[in-house]
Amino acid sequence: MTEEIRRRDAAATRQTLLTAATELFAERGYDRTTVRDIATRAGVNQALLFRYFGSKEALFVEATSDTSLRETEPSLLLAEMLEHLLTPVSSGHRDQVLTTLLRTLGTDEEAAAVRRRLTTRYMAALATLTDEPDADLRAELVLAWVFGISFMRGVSATPPFANADPDTVRELVLPAARQLLEKIADAT
Repeated sequence: MTEEIRRRDAAATRQTLLTAATELFAERGYDRTTVRDIATRAGVNQALLFRYFGSKEALFVEATSDTSLRETEPSLLLAEMLEHLLTPVSSGHRDQVLTTLLRTLGTDEEAAAVRRRLTTRYMAALATLTDEPDADLRAELVLAWVFGISFMRGVSATPPFANADPDTVRELVLPAARQLLEKIADAT
């Protein structure tokens, strides 16, 4: 086996572990997800999790490091967050970060630290969308609404909201959120 093939397989195995962990953390939360569960879902030996990530905690940090936050124009952040939240889980394109954070409320200190760090980053980005003196409060209110949407849609999953058309939800949420953060843009 050539070195290039080994590297490609290693990258694929690492990504498979990351995907399995992300799904399980979103489904069960940090505490109720075991290394064995992640390895089983990924179809690999659990020793590989430690080889590629070092620990369950490090894997959790990577699974919840929201790259979309770094790549998104702040004015489009809420639209993108809604897009991820409203996309059906079965599509394979749903961002599980917010659901994962909700499922880790009140759990392990490492998970709580990750949740605080991400929440702070989201709030800081959202706070740039208003010139009002209470920008932090406004950003936190919008973020609380997003967490509520995530909970009601992904965790509670009760009708009518669980079955609501994503476009309709966006059409209702974005203008209302713009009352707090006037620089919020519609999805492009």
